Amino acid sequence: MTETAAPATVVIADGVADGEAAADWGPLSSLPGNPMMWILILGELAAFGAMFIGFAVTRALDPAIFDASQAQLDRLLGGVNTMVLVTSGWLVAVAVRRRASGLSHRPLMLGAMALGGVFLAVKAVEYGDKIGRGLTLETNSFFQLYYLLTGFHAMHVAAGIVILGIVTWWDSLENLETGAAFWHMVDLIWVLLYPIVYLLR
Repeated sequence: MTETAAPATVVIADGVADGEAAADWGPLSSLPGNPMMWILILGELAAFGAMFIGFAVTRALDPAIFDASQAQLDRLLGGVNTMVLVTSGWLVAVAVRRRASGLSHRPLMLGAMALGGVFLAVKAVEYGDKIGRGLTLETNSFFQLYYLLTGFHAMHVAAGIVILGIVTWWDSLENLETGAAFWHMVDLIWVLLYPIVYLLR
């Protein structure tokens, strides 16, 4: 008597076409959003980490110049920008939760992008004040690193606003989570950058 084999059950992962295997990203697979964004985030964190180390080493070599130069920074504007970015990150987090629940979320995303614009406007005012007082890249090593770190971060804020705009328009939950991950990285870097550059002596 010939036995008939039971038909094999094929399970296709959500969003994966027939004949395609779901990519195994290891630990990254469990993170929200697209794993490729997390690879980018890890690379960006490593880059900023290297710059923070460079800042600390240069400061240790010339603490007097760094202390005198740091006193020229506007801690209030830096603090305002900290609150602006943290609030923006909170709006994005709430927007993702609302999208997951099927609720309206776009006004929150637009608010987050608007606050990103406020951050850049405040930073432009700060740069204008420094340059107007003759504090430029050529002033000393502190201001070289100040403009490098804050300028590189501002570029990430601008890129983040574009990313938030894209995921707000094509607003699948995965897209929103991917954009939110990048924006939270931008928040985190500033939360570290502000005390390191503006406050610690």
